Amino acid sequence: MYQTINPSTGKVEKTFELHTDAQMLAKLEMAHTLWRDDWQHRPLSERKALLLKVAELLKNDREAHAHLIGREMGKVFEEALGEIDFTVSIFTYYAENAERILAPKDIAVDSGKATVVSQSLGVIYAVEPWNYPYYQLARVAAPNLMCGNTVMIKHAPGVPQCAVAFEKLFRDAGAPEGAYTNLFLTNEQSEALIGRMEVRGVALTGSERAGSAVASQAGKALKKSTMELGGADAFIVLDDADLDAVIPNAVYGRYENNGQVCTSAKRMIVHESIADDFTIRLKNAISEFRYGAPDEEGVTHGPMSSEAAMNRTIEQVDQAVKGGATVVTGIERLNREGFFLRAGILTNVTKDNPVYYQEIFGPVAIIHRVKSDEEAIALANDSLYGLGGSVYTRDVKRGRAIAEKVETGMIGINALGGPGAQLPFGGVKNSGYGRELGEFGIEEFINRKLIYQAD
Repeated sequence: MYQTINPSTGKVEKTFELHTDAQMLAKLEMAHTLWRDDWQHRPLSERKALLLKVAELLKNDREAHAHLIGREMGKVFEEALGEIDFTVSIFTYYAENAERILAPKDIAVDSGKATVVSQSLGVIYAVEPWNYPYYQLARVAAPNLMCGNTVMIKHAPGVPQCAVAFEKLFRDAGAPEGAYTNLFLTNEQSEALIGRMEVRGVALTGSERAGSAVASQAGKALKKSTMELGGADAFIVLDDADLDAVIPNAVYGRYENNGQVCTSAKRMIVHESIADDFTIRLKNAISEFRYGAPDEEGVTHGPMSSEAAMNRTIEQVDQAVKGGATVVTGIERLNREGFFLRAGILTNVTKDNPVYYQEIFGPVAIIHRVKSDEEAIALANDSLYGLGGSVYTRDVKRGRAIAEKVETGMIGINALGGPGAQLPFGGVKNSGYGRELGEFGIEEFINRKLIYQAD
C-alpha cells in the first residue's frame, strides 16, 4: 500500500491505490512505443529543452516540493531545499553535457574507419528509495531521458505524493506521455515487469536485501542492471587532524537526514591519542540538536522517516549494548507524537558484537579507536560494504596514501566527498555496482555500437 504517514504525527494523511496489472502493462506499452517510434529519434536539442524546463519548474516551486518531502519522510526544510537544488543541478548538468559525452568516438585502425556511437537501449525500469525522494529519481531520469531511453520508476511506498509530484513536473514541462512514468506496484508486479522484453535495463537504490532480489531478477532476465545499496562508511581521523574542522564534518556526515543516508559516516575511526577529545566534542555538538516538525523554525532534526525505521535503529542499538557496546549519549525515543529519536553515540563495538558488520540506518555514530594508520585502514576495510568514506589529516599526502588503500567507490580527503552532479556515485562489495551521476552515469544504459567502414 502506498500511503503518506506524516512522521511528525504518525497519522495517515493520504492513501493511493496500486496500479493493476493491466494498467502496468498499458503504461509499459506506452513507454516502449514512445521509445521505439519517437523519443530515441528526437534530436538532443529537444531532449535538452525538456530537461531544462523540468529544472526550471522545480526551481521555481522549490519550497513547495521541500515541504512535501518533510511531510512524507521527515526531512527538515533546509535539508529538503538542498535536495531540491541538487536535483535541479542534475537535470541541468545532463542537459548541458550529454551531447559532449555521447558524441561519436573514432578509433584508430590500420585500414578503413571505425567509430563507436552511443545509442539508447529502450525502457529503463528503476526501483527507488524514500530517503531522497526527488534526488534519487533524477539520478535515473535525467541521464536516461537525455540519451534517448524512456524511464519507468517504482518509488518507495512511503513517499507517494513526492512520486506523483515528480511525474507531474514532466507532464507540465510538455513531455510526451510515456517518457517518464510513475508506478505504484507490489514487489510481485515489479518482478513481472522486469521479466518483460520491453524493459532493457534495471536500476535500484535501496537495501542490500532489495538489491539482491532485484539484481537476481534482472540477471535471470538477462537485463543490464545497476545497484546502489547500503554503506558503512569509515570516517578516519588521524592523530594530526584539526578537530575544529573535523567535528562539523562528523556532525553533518553522520546526522544529516537523521543518519538515513547510504553514505553516512557510520563508523568513526579515530586515533587513540585524540579519541577522548573527539568523543567529547561530538557529544557536545549533538546535544545542541533541536527536534521538531520539519518546517518548524529553528529545528535542526525532524522525525525519522517511519516507525519501522525508528524501531529498527532502537533494536540494533539494543543488540549492540547486549553485545558489550557503550551508549555515550542519546539513542532514545522522544516523549512526543511521531517518530522522533534522539541522536547518539556508541563505543566499544568489538568485532564479536552483533552489529559490527551491520549498517545502522539512523542517527547513531560508532566510534572506534586505533593506534596507527595501518590499523585504521584495516578496520575501514573490515566491512561488507564499500560505498564511501573520508580521511582527515593536516598532511594531504598521508591522507591520499590512506584514501587509495580504502576499499570504496568514493572517498574524500578532509571532506565528506566532492559535491556536484558531474561526479560519479557508486560503490564496491555489497554496496553494489555501476555508477550514477557524472559521465559514467549516462553511459550505464547505452548501446556503444561499433560502426566499421571499409576503405
